[in-house]
Amino acid sequence: MNCPMCTRWNDEPQLRIAELDHCYVQLNRDQFFAGYTFVFAKEHVTELFHLAPQLRHGIIEEVNRVAEALNAVFAPTKMNYELLGNMVPHMHWHLVPRFDSDPLWPRPIWSEPHEEVHLRDEQYHQTITRIQAALSIDPQQ
Repeated sequence: MNCPMCTRWNDEPQLRIAELDHCYVQLNRDQFFAGYTFVFAKEHVTELFHLAPQLRHGIIEEVNRVAEALNAVFAPTKMNYELLGNMVPHMHWHLVPRFDSDPLWPRPIWSEPHEEVHLRDEQYHQTITRIQAALSIDPQQ
């Protein structure tokens, strides 16, 4: 199986935010939308309904926990939650803090192409540290 989400945690360790019980959390390299974060299931699964209710509940709670942390750090106008899986069939959420000042507001983030915004290593680290603090995660873990 050639799944980019299955290898993402190991492929981009510098973007790691947290390893939770059921999910990994990583900052998206493209920060055109500040705080854009992925939450993805540790195990390769494609649909919520494939999961036992207790595991499904645990994953949804982790997604919610990350959304709350992003809200605390970025204070967006709205948090977007996207769970598609059409192009990458591995359960993963795009959590995207949205602001009424962003160039695509209120349209979906994919409504038109944009130039990717890459940060300096130090900026990624600072953003990740702020999110970890909001999650009450020790960055040394």
